[in-house]
Amino acid sequence: MILSQLLKPRAVRVLTDVSSKKRLLQGVADVASGLIGLPAGEIFDALQDRESLGPTGVGHGVALPHARLPVLTEVHGAFFRLEKPIDFDAADRQPVDLVFTLFAPADTGVDHLKALALVSRTLRDQALRAKLRANDDAGTLHTLLTEHTTSEAA
Repeated sequence: MILSQLLKPRAVRVLTDVSSKKRLLQGVADVASGLIGLPAGEIFDALQDRESLGPTGVGHGVALPHARLPVLTEVHGAFFRLEKPIDFDAADRQPVDLVFTLFAPADTGVDHLKALALVSRTLRDQALRAKLRANDDAGTLHTLLTEHTTSEAA
């Protein structure tokens, strides 16, 4: 699995007006609705349900919210760089400004886990995080993410 399979250019955005975790998840749901063809409310509820199990802020200003949606047939991703970091209840208590969301079919296990591992491993790279934070062009962000690695997820 490679990031370019999960992340299409139109699924990368820079968000300038996000002020809270809830507003971020609403914005993510709105964007994802256009990408995967499901109602934004359904996507938002699935993201909120997952967050209620435990926050997906993984540290270093990165969050990996994800949800399983029954009508999907493959894993989809979306990336958001926030102009202003927000509190995301991250493990290291640092505000979040890099958000990679994943949406997977309800009945998939291995593909969803591989995708999470790939994204997590990619965003652990400090130099990549710095480059992502230094750019506000969606095309450049997509290129940075998809050209960073083509290795298989563990």
